[in-house]
Amino acid sequence: MTKNIVLIGMPASGKSTVGVILAKVMKYRFIDTDLLLQDQTDQTLVEIIKERGLEGFLELENHTVALLNIQRSVIATGGSVIYGEEAMKNLKTQGVIIYLKHRYEVIQSRLTNITTRGVAMKEGSTLLDLFHERVPLYEKYADFTLEADGLTTEQTVEKIRELILT
Repeated sequence: MTKNIVLIGMPASGKSTVGVILAKVMKYRFIDTDLLLQDQTDQTLVEIIKERGLEGFLELENHTVALLNIQRSVIATGGSVIYGEEAMKNLKTQGVIIYLKHRYEVIQSRLTNITTRGVAMKEGSTLLDLFHERVPLYEKYADFTLEADGLTTEQTVEKIRELILT
């Protein structure tokens, strides 16, 4: 398989953690699109959002991910990548998209640093608002949805391998 494995999902759903281990197991490279944005701007996600605003951040993310041209990589995306049509079209042509799905309560319990993490959300929105807004988009773009509640990182990696290798 030369296609990429693309992980999408809410912030704190385990995309980066799972992605690093999955890349090792699959002998793939690991790419984190949030880190690409930080490298490109020499800023943290929080700084990018503060300087450019939500729309500016989303434009930068969409543009950056739309230009990705790689193979044999596990790509952990930022939770907001699903707002960028060009980005998602590019990811879909280059790989299989897996949605790491969790119940809201799981995300809420894991996401304790929402203000310092650089979560792209509208002013005045709550995490629950964001969850309800994004879940339909994750489901729309996913080739596979993995119910990840209660799974360890290793179990999640194994389930992803089973999904893509069958």
